[in-house]
Amino acid sequence: DVQLQASGGGLVQAGGSLRLSCVASGFTFVTLDNYAIGWFRQGPGEEREGVACIGRSDDIPYYSDSVKGRFTISRDDAKNTVYLQMNNLKPEDTAVYYCGAIRGTIATFAWYEYDYWGQGTLVTVSS
Repeated sequence: DVQLQASGGGLVQAGGSLRLSCVASGFTFVTLDNYAIGWFRQGPGEEREGVACIGRSDDIPYYSDSVKGRFTISRDDAKNTVYLQMNNLKPEDTAVYYCGAIRGTIATFAWYEYDYWGQGTLVTVSS
């Protein structure tokens, strides 16, 4: 099975930046470029929220309104890695961030459509 490993979370002051990485492994017949990728987050007592997703590497990415202009999703299929660059972080960005992979090239914020998930990485933004 495909496995996703998310990393890069940590504690940062408001206005700071972090880059999350999601490394995929366990492919048998297909590779990461056959999957659309999404980054989601879940704060305490909150539902999982999609923040960024992308189909193929040259597709237009999608962002939630809450992160548009501050976060950038990118993928390096040669390295089986997807990134989430987060700039100008705000305390409300504090959450556990998850990467997900969905078969095909159609990106979506519908988390229940995703086939594989990473274990999550905690991002804490202090004011």
